[in-house]
Amino acid sequence: MEPTDEMSRALLAVATARDRAAFARLFAHFAPRVKSYMLKLGAPPQRAEDLAQDTMLAVWRKADLFDPAKAEAATWVFTIARNLRIDALRRERHPEVSDDALAEHEDDRPRADALLDGAQRAKRLRGALSDLTPEQAQVVHLSFFADLAHPVIAERLNLPLGTVKSRLRLAMGKIRKALGDEP
Repeated sequence: MEPTDEMSRALLAVATARDRAAFARLFAHFAPRVKSYMLKLGAPPQRAEDLAQDTMLAVWRKADLFDPAKAEAATWVFTIARNLRIDALRRERHPEVSDDALAEHEDDRPRADALLDGAQRAKRLRGALSDLTPEQAQVVHLSFFADLAHPVIAERLNLPLGTVKSRLRLAMGKIRKALGDEP
């Protein structure tokens, strides 16, 4: 089938004979249109220019794939442009990171062994708290979890301040021993 429009004929000339003059006509015709298309789709000016250049380069490289029976030159060129834009958007959403950049980036997350150690320590702490007498557990809870001062705890429990401090000291000794923090 003989193409009817001038651009399709130029594209076939590029495909069959690598005709540079025909490609120059294609470039002059399509490059500004592709750039305008990219700008209308929201690409920044430099990105639109780059995509237009990439499109025309792909047209040169893939000209032998053009089939005038399936589409006109404009349809074929703008399909290439659209696909290149989609690829560019995907790369922007998932940028590739170099190994050097990864090496420079300091990971501020806790290491796996530290997390495991922390989990084991928390388990030992829960066990130590459950081993306290109910009176000691109550004082520890009010002091550390409710963040109350010793005099307030003494007043709330109707206990002498010395008793509150003694219960806390005994409880903390048991907890340190369970955690292995005791010298």
